[in-house]
Amino acid sequence: DPLRSDCEPLPLDSALPNLQPAPYEKSEAQVRVAFLSERVKHVHRAILECEKRFFYATNVARLALHKVVHNPNDGITEAEALVNEMVDYAMLDDSAIVQYMDGGRFAEDAYLHPLNVTVLCLMMSKALKLSVEDARCLGMAALFHDIGKTEVPSSVLMNVDSLNKAESALLHQHAEYGANLINKVKTSGADRIAKLIAQHHEYADGSGYPAGLKGTEIDYLAGILSLANSYEHLCNPRNIGNAMTPYSALAHLFSTERKKHDSSLLNVFIKMLGIYPPGSVVMLNDGSYGIVVSVNPQLLLRPVVMVYDKRRERDTPNILDLSVDEDAAINQCIHASQLPADVAEYLQCRPKLSYYFRHKSSAGELTAA
Repeated sequence: DPLRSDCEPLPLDSALPNLQPAPYEKSEAQVRVAFLSERVKHVHRAILECEKRFFYATNVARLALHKVVHNPNDGITEAEALVNEMVDYAMLDDSAIVQYMDGGRFAEDAYLHPLNVTVLCLMMSKALKLSVEDARCLGMAALFHDIGKTEVPSSVLMNVDSLNKAESALLHQHAEYGANLINKVKTSGADRIAKLIAQHHEYADGSGYPAGLKGTEIDYLAGILSLANSYEHLCNPRNIGNAMTPYSALAHLFSTERKKHDSSLLNVFIKMLGIYPPGSVVMLNDGSYGIVVSVNPQLLLRPVVMVYDKRRERDTPNILDLSVDEDAAINQCIHASQLPADVAEYLQCRPKLSYYFRHKSSAGELTAA
């Protein structure tokens, strides 16, 4: 009240300053931590979604492979629905990537192998920009490529040691048995599918079977199937004691079996799986252990890695995306047998590797600002 004051009021332009607190601004480090934390949550959700689709696919594959022997047309119908869905998922989104799966939790080995080969073939179809029609034909052949083994004596199939000449001859007939079975069913492209199955053990250098075909004598799609099958057998052989790490399997294909496969296909296959393929057990630059769960095709040295951290629950492990986490890096690949027991259990390193695919976009994955 100016009338009760001993001095004149202060002029308006010298009013008290605004004492409202300034908005809180996070530091660059805090923004980075929040970004990485949110990204991990998205990747976790994507992996869980991928596991659900993989579980569904293994069940359908198991039923289809069983039915095609006793009721071929029903088995083929179920397989076509699965393969068409897988083709659409793998090829219609540019962000589809190969995802390592803990396959030992989901299905028997007899069904994991053909499903693994199918996933690898469809990712190759995407990388090679094949037509959807060719991808579906290749997917069907991959799913049924070993169906002829139902005609091979179980004593031969269960033998994990070296086979004698007679046993090898019996086993080699499974490619023809499978082709004959598919030729009897009613499905689009059955002739081509049967041809691919018949040739899935043929090699570019003529060392394969049953016909010893060479080079261009082998169907182009059969070359893809043969390559995916070879890699799968190196990682998941009949005698699991001979299993190679994904890293070693790719190196073996390139250094030892390079003449067996079309060189252009082999180069694309290696680029698709990356320097550290999904399922590779690695040691990081800080001495921690991890397992590669997926590969960034644009940054082959910077995959997504699930890291052992005893402070975190196994259901929500620490997942590093090395494409954005620049401080972390892979020092070396190691064999799962070299891991301490608690680390191997935490990372769930199974004797058998499995793959499926997921979309980066399905995780809502973020990019650094």
